[in-house]
Amino acid sequence: MASARIGILSLIGLTFALFAAPASAGDSSGGAQGARALIERQLDAFAHDDAAAAYALAAPAIKTMFADPDTFLAMVRGSYAPVYRHRSVDFGEAEVEGDNASQILTIVDDDNVVWKALYKLARQPDGSWLINGCVLIKSTDSST
Repeated sequence: MASARIGILSLIGLTFALFAAPASAGDSSGGAQGARALIERQLDAFAHDDAAAAYALAAPAIKTMFADPDTFLAMVRGSYAPVYRHRSVDFGEAEVEGDNASQILTIVDDDNVVWKALYKLARQPDGSWLINGCVLIKSTDSST
C-alpha cells in the first residue's frame, strides 16, 4: 500500500513538473485568465447538471473517451464527485507554456474534505482553450 501511495505521489509530482513553467509575458490570449473562466464555466455547468455545456468545454481528446455529454457527466459524477459538487473552490496558480496551460484548484467537498485539482488545458487550432484533463487528489489540508 505504501509503495502504491509513493507511486501515485510520484505521478502527481511528474504531472505538476510537466506543466510547471512560468506563463509567458507575451501570451496575449489571456491564457491564465481564460483558464480560470473556462473552468468556472464548466463548474457552473456541473452545478446545473448541464451535461451539454460541460461537455462542450472538453478538448477533443476527452470527447474521444466519452462519446456523448451524458456519458461524460456520469463519469464526472462517479470519479470526480468533489468537482461535480463542492462547498467551495479556490483558484491557485495558473501557468501557460505555449499551447498548454495548467490551473491548480483547492476544492472543499460537501463533507468538508479538501482536494487539490490540477486542470490541464489545451489551445485549439482556432486559438480557443478547452479542458484536456483533471488530476484530483485528496489534500492533507484542512478546511476552515
